[in-house]
Amino acid sequence: MTSNILDEIETEVLVIGAGPVGLALAGDLGWRGRKSIVIDQGDGSIFQPKMDMVGVRTMEFCRRWGIVADVEASPYKRDYPQDNVYLTALNGYELGRQPMPSMRDDRPGPESPQKRERCPQNMFDPILRKFAESTPNAKLMFQHKFLSFTQDENGVTAQVVDMNTQREFTLRARYLVGCDGGRSKVREQLGIAMNGKGVLTYTTNFIFRCPEFNRLHDKQPGYRYMFVGPTGTWATIVAINGNDNWRMSIIGNAKEKRDYTEDELKGFAQKALGRPFEMEILSVLRWQRAELVADRYREGRVFICGDACHLTSPTGGLGMNTGIGDAVDLSWKLAAALEGWGGPALFESYEVERRPIATRITRFSTGNLETMKLVPTNEQIYDDTPEGASIRERAGHALGEGLKREWFSTNMHLGNRYVGSPVNVYNEPENDAQNAAEFEDAINYVPSTRPGCRAPHVWLDDGRSTLDLFGRGFVLLAFDEPGADVSGDLQALLDAARRKAIPIEIIRIGQAQVREAYSRRFVLVRPDGHVAWRADAIPSDASQILDKISGNLRTINETISV
Repeated sequence: MTSNILDEIETEVLVIGAGPVGLALAGDLGWRGRKSIVIDQGDGSIFQPKMDMVGVRTMEFCRRWGIVADVEASPYKRDYPQDNVYLTALNGYELGRQPMPSMRDDRPGPESPQKRERCPQNMFDPILRKFAESTPNAKLMFQHKFLSFTQDENGVTAQVVDMNTQREFTLRARYLVGCDGGRSKVREQLGIAMNGKGVLTYTTNFIFRCPEFNRLHDKQPGYRYMFVGPTGTWATIVAINGNDNWRMSIIGNAKEKRDYTEDELKGFAQKALGRPFEMEILSVLRWQRAELVADRYREGRVFICGDACHLTSPTGGLGMNTGIGDAVDLSWKLAAALEGWGGPALFESYEVERRPIATRITRFSTGNLETMKLVPTNEQIYDDTPEGASIRERAGHALGEGLKREWFSTNMHLGNRYVGSPVNVYNEPENDAQNAAEFEDAINYVPSTRPGCRAPHVWLDDGRSTLDLFGRGFVLLAFDEPGADVSGDLQALLDAARRKAIPIEIIRIGQAQVREAYSRRFVLVRPDGHVAWRADAIPSDASQILDKISGNLRTINETISV
């Protein structure tokens, strides 16, 4: 329900940017019953999908929102193989491949009820838009340009222009969130700097149409073809829809900007195929691959989210997925503040929790890029000689082994623990070495209910996942023990939460498999699905725990005894 109605100028949350992160934020807020307006200067069309993989954690959020079927029904060809292939050219030498199942053949692992899905942005954004518009709480205003904002102790006033009429007007909101990308005007007005390695490459992407592409070479089809020459990997081609659309990326370097002609781009595609062929270039995007993280995520009532916070190489598929994680983290905290029970430490926790994740994923993605670009090779890689075969074998091995952490990066998606958050109760000794090792490990996800971890998935006897229990408010899982009656303690905690208007549901579980996975008798899970507190007993006065998890302790460093 796109709107240009100018008399509806007040809302609870004003979202700048209708990309996947802005749409997810508006959708989640609406799902929580909170009102938002989304401003975007485009018309909602996607000509260059910047992402095509929806990660497993994002799919868990889609499950919560009830849109998994929409993702699975996207136009991407579900039978198309997802192999990653390394080669000199499609009609040249294959150096190796990582076989991966098609979306139809893939199955969720034991760690989640969902699996990653191939759903490019031009397919995923409309799904998120439909989700946001499925509630009466989100209003999308396309072809409206954000100009500036001012804020005071009660809210934010934004200046906006209708691009069709050039009429300027104001929007008033309690909070404003900049989901307006790497060149964020919101971040710029806040004066927030970004730091990191900076520009990694000047890259050119172009989408081309060629229905016969995979019949023009002798290799088994793959999702991603990586082309290796004497100086390393110089380009990739990926299957945009598993049918007739392809995206070629000329990787480039950090020193030289190039503005290629259409003939030059076609020449690159012909070099990658290894022969001339007919193709139609549909769109071209010149962009900077970067490693940058914002110094701050917020000032007063104004926040930044997604690419406005972090820019990362797409070698890992974590940019959008991390941005949606930002949105889910921020959404419930905004809702808590709007509902009156959320305290100031909730907003402090947003940057504390999410900024380390941005640092983690940007460094990881840059490492994948370096593995890809710095593959050991030389001029002999094209030669039909024993020396050439040796170079090709070495290059294929380096890529195959070095990029396994990208292909199988489960821990990057599910293992993001919030350490040191002001709204979690850390009542057990912390192992700094263990935390650091988990932070660096991309592959090996170990489910845990330590405070700050994503609450583990376990199948319940009724066919649901434990993840299906979480989302609306806090959930306290209480695991029954024979002969023990804690009804009074649970009721006291519930009564205290009601007095403070904190939404908590108590769910008692007798299933041994769940008890074993959750390892404590009581585990309190936040609305975003992360653990806030766990223990084997409920303290006689639970007020301090409730004040902590709702952000209402006086300072963010205040601790409590349990």
